[in-house]
Amino acid sequence: MVEEGSLIRIKGTKKVEFFVTDFDNKVLIKYDGILPDLFREGQGVVIRGHVENSYFVAEEVLAKHDETYMPPEVQESLGISEKNKNKTIESIQQ
Repeated sequence: MVEEGSLIRIKGTKKVEFFVTDFDNKVLIKYDGILPDLFREGQGVVIRGHVENSYFVAEEVLAKHDETYMPPEVQESLGISEKNKNKTIESIQQ
């Protein structure tokens, strides 16, 4: 889980730093690249990389999403309105 309030963007670069946590421990992540569109603080991530000194150097960052996520282009191609999508999500969660 990306720790809330931990994301720091290094001005003028693609470099970012943030913490991931399991709510007992946390690890500093350093990444030089473009974060995925679904990347958010408070959301799950999958990170590939290696440990260097006291932090983790990310080579790849993937954002996790829940089972109800549907890319906008898929939603549009299926002709699903936002209202109908929300009804479907509510029925899945019950």
